[in-house]
Amino acid sequence: MRVVLATRNAGKVVELQRILTGIELLGLDQVAAYEPGPETEPTFRGNALLKAREACAATGLPSAADDSGLEVDALNGMPGVLSARWAGRHGDDLANLDLLLGQVADVPDDRRGARFVCAAAAVLPDGRELAVEGQMRGTLLRERRGSNGFGYDPIFLPAGSELSSAELTSDEKDAISHRGKAFRALAPLLVEALAG
Repeated sequence: MRVVLATRNAGKVVELQRILTGIELLGLDQVAAYEPGPETEPTFRGNALLKAREACAATGLPSAADDSGLEVDALNGMPGVLSARWAGRHGDDLANLDLLLGQVADVPDDRRGARFVCAAAAVLPDGRELAVEGQMRGTLLRERRGSNGFGYDPIFLPAGSELSSAELTSDEKDAISHRGKAFRALAPLLVEALAG
């Protein structure tokens, strides 16, 4: 079973291939070229479905996508869907981290709760759509720790862990991450849909 994963991030394809066993994932670099549109939806679910619909329409293949980000309790759920461009430029992890750390600098430790959220969606050529969500709760650290990860991983301490997300091994992170939870929930639904 071949499914297009609506991303050009080869690392994400590898990460999700570990989770979606029995399905051959193709990244956008492995299918007919198309230019994805902007993420315009106000929710993670909406953006994930938007990206999966675009990939399915452009390739004619079943497609999956995700949208994820960090929701900080003290910032009323922000940066949320704006996580990747919180500091103004898409994907500038260092600027995003610096801005967020500055915004919560005076927030006491007992109010530094946050959660990573991931919506995973799949769209089939016959129009069927699937969408699920995974979360990883934790707290924000006051300084970066670790180098295994990206985005806000170096300042996120998962609940029950003494290691930041960026200090965990790939397997440890997959087991508890928002993305791992979302795609493990999506996998059986997608396999069943593809078989039916």
